[in-house]
Amino acid sequence: MGQKTHPIGFRLGYTKDWFSKWYANKFDYPNLVHEDIRIKEYIKNKYKAAGVSRVIVERAGTKVKVRIPAVRPGIIIGRKGQEVERLRKKLVELTRGKDVIVSVEEIRTPELDAQFVAEQIASQLERRVSHRRAMKRAIDLAMKAGAKGVKVQVKGRINGAELARKEWILRGRMPLQTLRADIDYGYARAYTKWGVLGVKVWIYKGDILKGGKEEVIKKIEEDLLKSIQ
Repeated sequence: MGQKTHPIGFRLGYTKDWFSKWYANKFDYPNLVHEDIRIKEYIKNKYKAAGVSRVIVERAGTKVKVRIPAVRPGIIIGRKGQEVERLRKKLVELTRGKDVIVSVEEIRTPELDAQFVAEQIASQLERRVSHRRAMKRAIDLAMKAGAKGVKVQVKGRINGAELARKEWILRGRMPLQTLRADIDYGYARAYTKWGVLGVKVWIYKGDILKGGKEEVIKKIEEDLLKSIQ
């Protein structure tokens, strides 16, 4: 059963943060959820070429801040910021006149962003690239970029087979039940002539230690050095 736990949802509030950050009463909540969905779907579909990993929505009163981490932020910003201003005006329409702030961030190591890697593999599968070749290439790039473990899974009618099957490759470590493990997870769909293939990617980047043994030892060493000096 542990294999089916969502890696990000499992760690929310511990080592992972929410993609929508706001609070509302029970009457406004449904409308704001649908508003978030409209914003995220519009940005993901409009700027697919920019390599948008995720869209983070923050709300405070009537203000809405939209953070967009992207591999190619220049596509969203545009020349002299014209494109991002057009996007802001569109989001004002989608949020029914609310004050919208758009912040575009660059993803410096896209090989370690699980969502971007999953979408890249799905794109290659749609172009009829061998699934094993696409999976191995993504794993090699992630490991070279500093990942401690990578798992890639493709599921569906692979290569037009009669029966759907699941294939996966794991390299390095993948501690699925360790809460302090920093695991990025991404999911994408590949629309092929034989049907839809699901692509899942897990990237293990190491442990996030908050007051762990290593930090305690480091503090003791620093205190000893200060006392010696």
